[in-house]
Amino acid sequence: MSGLANAANIPELRKRAVFTLLMLLVYRMGVQIPTPGINGEALAAFFAKNAGTLFGMFNMFSGGALHNFSIFALGIMPYISASIIIQLLTVVIPQLESLKKEGATGQRKITQYTRYGTVGLALVQGFFIASGLENMSAPTGAPIVLHPGLEFKFMTVLTLTSGTSFIMWLGEQMTERGIGNGISMIIYAGIIARMPAAIVNSIQIIKTGEIPFIVVPFLLIMMFAVVAVIVYCETAQRKIPIQYAKRVVGRKVYGGQASHLPLKINIAGVIPPIFASSIMMFPATIGSFIQIDWVQRMSAALSPGTPYYYTMYVGMIVFFCFFYTAVTFNPDEVAENLKKNGGFIPGIRPGKKSAEFIDKVLTRLTVVGAIYLAAVCVLPTILIHKFNVPFYFGGTALLIVVGVAIDTISQVQSHLVMRSYEGFMKSGKFSGRGGR
Repeated sequence: MSGLANAANIPELRKRAVFTLLMLLVYRMGVQIPTPGINGEALAAFFAKNAGTLFGMFNMFSGGALHNFSIFALGIMPYISASIIIQLLTVVIPQLESLKKEGATGQRKITQYTRYGTVGLALVQGFFIASGLENMSAPTGAPIVLHPGLEFKFMTVLTLTSGTSFIMWLGEQMTERGIGNGISMIIYAGIIARMPAAIVNSIQIIKTGEIPFIVVPFLLIMMFAVVAVIVYCETAQRKIPIQYAKRVVGRKVYGGQASHLPLKINIAGVIPPIFASSIMMFPATIGSFIQIDWVQRMSAALSPGTPYYYTMYVGMIVFFCFFYTAVTFNPDEVAENLKKNGGFIPGIRPGKKSAEFIDKVLTRLTVVGAIYLAAVCVLPTILIHKFNVPFYFGGTALLIVVGVAIDTISQVQSHLVMRSYEGFMKSGKFSGRGGR
């Protein structure tokens, strides 16, 4: 903690932190700019009635932009959906797989495809939302769209697509020049910004008696317990012992030291619940705007609070835990690198046997991590949905907030360690014969 306290004294970290805060400020300013042609009062009344449905969760991930129907109403979800599609296609299409193996050059090409996919998904989602809003009205009967028609659809699709593209650019800039993952920071900032309003709303619900006062301490204890579990599991590691063989170079002996390979319980981090939420929102949101009986029934079945929703949600979390771990961690490559550097796992042969052992440990950890993520995201949400508490206090929101905070602190510590190492190397240089 003392190192983090001194982070403000480091010019590079201070510059990165200021840049991140400025980008988040720009994002929050854009959330307040409404899309033209919308009746704000009718839209606010509609969301007041549907706060506990899928619209409430979508509004949480957009940082309140959907509630205002601002230029950022689609949020970052089209980009996340496009990233999921590209990563899935990377496993299926050989050309994309070869691009991934090309390093930085191939990654830039994949990022370009992801951007194109984001714009395409934003166009489709924007059109469905614009068409659906024309058929929707407030509980009082007031229309949400002031002047429906082709012009409104065109303007809305153009505005929402441009807003999503700008958020995507903001996230990439924050990742490159700021602190933390830009996309995660945008979602984090949106949830944090809406929490004060959610607290006020919860207090009003308690005063009206919708939530029994005797239940409030239980909900608070549950929230603190969920945060404690998240912190423990996000920082827990399984350390595989590594022993390096001794090497004789001339008259000197090198190596022989012991180390370990740290494997986190939850390697995927907050990615699985974000991906799962994005997938669950996309079809249900489109279905909510299409006034067809079977589409409406499907939308109702996939709304938060139904068994179908939680079953699919858990299944997607488990799937993305294994998928993301398989994409980001290659046991064969790790075992090969250990073998090249003279390292081995005590009692395990180097090479294929080491890869099999690491894969076995990794699979067990992923099972535990998937169960942990599913429990944290679903169980509190079920209880909170029963008591009509806002989504901002559910397991998914708390997991994202705590997970992104831990990841950001880890990156700050990495910068501090890097700077300390560079300072040590500079101070350890010889200044020549005259400087002895």
